[in-house]
Amino acid sequence: MIPKPQRQDFKVIGYYLGKIIIGLGLTMFLPLILGLALKENNPSLDFLITISITLSVGVLLSAYSHTENDPNWMHGMIIASLAWVVAMLLGAIPLYLSHHWKSYLDACFDAMSGFATTGLTLALDIDHISFAHNLWRHLMMFIGGQGIVIIALSFLIRGAAGAFRIYVGEAREEKILPNVISTSRFIWLVSITYLVLGTVSLAAVALYEGMPPAKAIFHGACVFMAAFDTGGFAPQSQNILYYHSLPFEVVTIAIMLLGAINFKLHHAIWTGDKKEIWCNIETVTLFITIMATFLITAFGLRQSNTYPEAIAFFRKGFYHLISGHTGTGYMTIYARQFINEWGGLALVGVTIARAFGGSSCSTTGGIKTLRIGLIFKGILQDIKRIMLPESAIVTEKFHHIKDIVMEDKHVRSAALITLAYLMLYGFGALVGVCFGYPFLESLFESTSAAANVGLSCGITTVSMPALLKITYIFQMWAGRLEFISVFILVSFVISTLRGK
Repeated sequence: MIPKPQRQDFKVIGYYLGKIIIGLGLTMFLPLILGLALKENNPSLDFLITISITLSVGVLLSAYSHTENDPNWMHGMIIASLAWVVAMLLGAIPLYLSHHWKSYLDACFDAMSGFATTGLTLALDIDHISFAHNLWRHLMMFIGGQGIVIIALSFLIRGAAGAFRIYVGEAREEKILPNVISTSRFIWLVSITYLVLGTVSLAAVALYEGMPPAKAIFHGACVFMAAFDTGGFAPQSQNILYYHSLPFEVVTIAIMLLGAINFKLHHAIWTGDKKEIWCNIETVTLFITIMATFLITAFGLRQSNTYPEAIAFFRKGFYHLISGHTGTGYMTIYARQFINEWGGLALVGVTIARAFGGSSCSTTGGIKTLRIGLIFKGILQDIKRIMLPESAIVTEKFHHIKDIVMEDKHVRSAALITLAYLMLYGFGALVGVCFGYPFLESLFESTSAAANVGLSCGITTVSMPALLKITYIFQMWAGRLEFISVFILVSFVISTLRGK
């Protein structure tokens, strides 16, 4: 039986959770400043209220739970999993106060979708939302893509050992630099550098297409934050279709692919090791799975003759394949066109791509190409063992920043997480079917939620059942954290109630 948690356990969890909440509250000053600068009085008041609540909760929690102890592995996992729930609850407040969400549950749905970089939305009349609230929608994705706890690790938490345990709880196992706090700061350096370059590139395209300068810069920043962090929110209700621009779509494809790459690979490229792109198991697997799923999707679209012209085929077919595989969820068609025009086989191709996702330690969700590559190599190793003499010793290596000898634990871990994702995809689909939605549509939407993608076939609407909204919120949360910290939180709650 799991021992019942002691008072000190709650103090450690509360103290570090309070630090993360303070960090979240500080980021809310950005939309507040924008609102004040643009004289958006009511939106500014919304954020002033939310900042007051958030900072009060963070300060009181960290002060009441003050401790000098570092979190252990259990604490780190619980802090990470709770941080996402609390961020959703607090991040939803300004959304709900804006009256562009029908209920607080709907606002929580979008807050979790934002932080988990999913992109599914229940917002009403996005086209007329304030600049401050629109910035917050995209800023949530920028924060969530890097990781909510990264804020606290970068600026508010000093203990390296405890910080690493919280870092791992957010489904990041790889330290880019020797110190996890330095790693967190490097992630922000990469993200902010790309933010500047990406915003300039997108704004330049928008200006070329005739958009006013101020609006072009704002849209460029918002679209970059959601594209690089593989989210899917956009400043307008038509998503990327709003821009009707091939150059804009090409630039977002490049940004989405950048966001799907491991931050450790970014570090290797930044330090001059460009050959890592071509030999890393993740990038090789990502290229192979993109090509394989695109062939399935392309064959399905050709069968239905949906996009007979090459340029339309690229802008609608290939674009959504990349958008899905990178976990972004940007769309250049309307949601119901997936069902009415694409056909079953093309939907299956995009669904598989979304289920796979991008790289580990990136901003994307899903199973991850590292695990897909390891499982494939594990199968090849077993085939060799069967075909070779029993006395033969079979070893398999894979290259991931460095050469690593593959062990059974690598394949077992990859297979278990893959199985967990498949069960999560199926669970959401089953709930959708229970509410009367067709199976393929339910699986399509469920995979988007659990893999943090955001492509929608039209199920995600304000009118969908509340229980289905809660199901998708759970899927977004569990899928983003990759289960382990969620399982530990559940065990912690059970041991609190029943432990001795």
